[in-house]
Amino acid sequence: MLIDVPGLLVGHTSAGDTGVTAIVSRDPAGMVAGVDVRGGGPGTRETDLLDPRNTVERVHAVVLAGGSAFGLAAADGAMRELERVGRGFPVLGEGKVGPRVPIVPAAVIFDLFVGDPAHRPTAEDGAAAVRAALAESDAGARGNVGAGCGATAGVLRGGLGQAAVQVGEYRVAALVVANPVGSVIDPQSGRLWGDPARPSVDLAAFGELRHPASSLNTTIGVIATDAPVSVAQATRLAMTGHDGIAHAVRPAHSPLDGDTLFAVSTARESGGVGVELLHGLCAAAADVVRAALVDAVVSAAPGYGLAAWSAIRAD
Repeated sequence: MLIDVPGLLVGHTSAGDTGVTAIVSRDPAGMVAGVDVRGGGPGTRETDLLDPRNTVERVHAVVLAGGSAFGLAAADGAMRELERVGRGFPVLGEGKVGPRVPIVPAAVIFDLFVGDPAHRPTAEDGAAAVRAALAESDAGARGNVGAGCGATAGVLRGGLGQAAVQVGEYRVAALVVANPVGSVIDPQSGRLWGDPARPSVDLAAFGELRHPASSLNTTIGVIATDAPVSVAQATRLAMTGHDGIAHAVRPAHSPLDGDTLFAVSTARESGGVGVELLHGLCAAAADVVRAALVDAVVSAAPGYGLAAWSAIRAD
C-alpha cells in the first residue's frame, strides 16, 4: 500500500531512463478522486472527468509516467489490464450489461533529455505497472523507480518519493515524482528548501552543475487518504497539496512545468467530512507533498550524467 493508507496498491515499471507508476484501488469499485493542474505545460489524461460537476465520481487507478506526452500511452495498457481482471465502470444499455470501462486518469513528466530520447513508456509498461500493483510487490520503492527513473530536480537528479502523516483517525499520504524546473536547493545555504534540517550540499560542486533541459520539467503526484471526503473535497486536497511543491521548489508552477496533483480517497463512503477535519486534511496534504518531494530528491542516485543530492552533500 501507499505509506499506510489502506486500500491503495502501488506498482512500478522501471526502464532505466524512464518508467511508469500505477496507483491502483484495492476495491474494484474504485476510489473517489479529484485533481488540480497548476503548471503551465501539463501532460494529462482524463482530468476533466474529475471535475466535481461531472458524472463519474470514482477512478480505478492513476498512472504517472515519463516520456512526456508519449508516455500517456501507458494509461492505455493500464486500462486494458484492469479490464482483463474485471475492473471498470459498468456500461449498461437496453437491459444488457456492456463492457467495463476502467477510469484511469494520468499525468506525465518530461524526461526525454535523460538517456535515450526515443525511449518512452508504452502501453505494455502501463499494464506491467498495474500487474505489479495487484501483486503487491513494490509499494515502498522510492528514488529512481517507475515514473521517477528519468526525473530531474533543477540541476540534480530527481525521483519518486513518499511521505505520510496521521490526522485524527485518518491517514494522509503522498507519492510524488519530483521533476521540477525550479531548484530544490537554497543557493545561499546549500540546504533543501523543503527540509533545511538536512545536511547542506557542497555549494562549489552544486554551482558547477548544469541541467540538460532546464526549462522542460514537471512535478506530478497523488495525495491519498482514507477519510471519506467528497469529490469536491478531494479536489480541495489536490489544490492545497500544491503548497507543498511551493515550499520545496523555487520557483514552482512555472510556464513550462506541468505540475499536476491528484487526490484520492479509499473510503467506502464519500459523503464528505466537516470543515474542521477538512482543514486538517488540507494542511496535511501540503506537508506530505513537501516531504515526499524531499524524499524523492534524497533517495535519488547519480546517473545519466546527473549528480544526486546524496553525492554532493557537504558532510
